[in-house]
Amino acid sequence: MTRYILKRVGYAVLTLFVLITLTFFMMRMLPGDPFLGDKAVTGTVLENMKAKYGLDQPVFIQYFMYVGNVVRGDLGTSITYNKPVKDLITEAFAVSADLGTRALLFALIAGVLLGMVAAVKRGSAWDSFSMFIAMIGVSVPSFIMGALLQYFLALQFRKVFGVTLFPVQGWGSFAKTVLPSFALGLGSLATVSRLMRTSMLDVLSQDYIKTAKAKGLSQRQILFRHTVRNAIMPVLTIMGPTVASVLTGTFVIESIFNIPGLGKYFVMSIKDLDYMMISGTTIFYGGLLVLCTLIVDLLYGFIDPRVKLEG
Repeated sequence: MTRYILKRVGYAVLTLFVLITLTFFMMRMLPGDPFLGDKAVTGTVLENMKAKYGLDQPVFIQYFMYVGNVVRGDLGTSITYNKPVKDLITEAFAVSADLGTRALLFALIAGVLLGMVAAVKRGSAWDSFSMFIAMIGVSVPSFIMGALLQYFLALQFRKVFGVTLFPVQGWGSFAKTVLPSFALGLGSLATVSRLMRTSMLDVLSQDYIKTAKAKGLSQRQILFRHTVRNAIMPVLTIMGPTVASVLTGTFVIESIFNIPGLGKYFVMSIKDLDYMMISGTTIFYGGLLVLCTLIVDLLYGFIDPRVKLEG
């Protein structure tokens, strides 16, 4: 176990190093300048600004300076917001993590249940209903779903019944989190439910399930003791990248519902060529993705005894 963890940590560090390097040099290849446009400055002011952010040095010197700062935990200062990138990420991620956690819980619980029902009741109305929900989640983009939810469950509901069921925008109270969580989690719900259904059908056709039935075990015992535990492995596989992507926020959903999350900083930093913010959010996302993937790999050994973590 220790050897396996150390090896995976080594791969994680190497992955982050490659990510930092590629991000740094690809940003410098983009056309434009971070001090042009809305922040246009010239002359001595431009020279002082470049010196402040270390952009007056050759590119390779900037690279080694930045890597050294990252190793010390310093992600630099945002050119656009003139605040430490680490502080901006910490502040925004708290909101994105809250939204993402709600969306993930909704997607995981509802998706697994829908997949189980669809598999157990294969060919029935429940199966058709579950797959219909999954089809909507896959086919309808999150921003369309968010707009539809705002229109029908917020605006039209208030117009018809005279009361506000869910607010259109904002963040804070529980009512304000329902619509964005549903819109953000529906796509993951569709993926989880379809994968769970396929995996359940495969497990239900295995010989050990037939043996369990022959031994006289009840349907509930077979379902929860043998079927679900084995069928959930593929779902667990996709949860690593899914957790990372959802927790770091979705810019479209956050924009539609006016939520101050991390997605806003990530996209706006690219628009403004804010080198420090682009690198900081990319490193943060990459680190979270690597961490989630490592946790999923370790969980395999606890959920399925057949998986060996040594070597």
